[in-house]
Amino acid sequence: MSHHTRPRRGRKAATATLIAAAAALALTACQDDGSGVKSGAPAAPSAASDSGSASGSAADSSSAASGSSSSEAGSQPPSGQAPKGTAVRTASARTAASASADTSSDRCTAEEMGLRLGRADVGAGNIRYPLVFTNNGKSTCTLRGYPGVSLIQRDGQMIGRPATREGAAGRAVTLKPGGSAYAVLHTIQDGLNDKPCWKSPYLLQTYPPGSKDAMTLRTSELRVCGGEFSVTALEPGTGL
Repeated sequence: MSHHTRPRRGRKAATATLIAAAAALALTACQDDGSGVKSGAPAAPSAASDSGSASGSAADSSSAASGSSSSEAGSQPPSGQAPKGTAVRTASARTAASASADTSSDRCTAEEMGLRLGRADVGAGNIRYPLVFTNNGKSTCTLRGYPGVSLIQRDGQMIGRPATREGAAGRAVTLKPGGSAYAVLHTIQDGLNDKPCWKSPYLLQTYPPGSKDAMTLRTSELRVCGGEFSVTALEPGTGL
């Protein structure tokens, strides 16, 4: 009997040795290599996870950038509708529209104001629109003189020319928080002379007196005809 059992024990011992060796290799493969990432098979899921995190972060960053850039254009109402008490502040001038110079420390800035276009007043061949500035800030400020006004098409190019100044410069208008001042935009009805009407605008762009930052609102309503396009100095109220 002993002659037959000894080989079996030898085979068992050999098998146990092989299992122990395989376990040792597996343990070695899973040791930390000092970089914080496990070497061997576990590294693959970790890399995939990191890649997914990077991809997600990139997507989040892209979404944030998209949201930021669309806050000016995307937040505007559909074409043909003037925003109510809202404005967009742009960083650079696209037109030659010029406003009255105003270097006073208390002047209203584009950043703290709302902008809207009032309803047209039509009479005797003339069309007038009140362009209303509202102090949305927390401090009293002033506006002095004429705003610069231009009409802009969808590709950013100016339509025609900036509004010319009409009437006297007037006095400074003091605006408490929530207070408004307005200027009057003037054109004429189609057919009063032989000059063609301009294209309908995509945006109205204006520079408050003393400001190098423009405010824009989307409107296709104000269409200039007969080559007549002018703006008055600002005065208190809404003109409505």
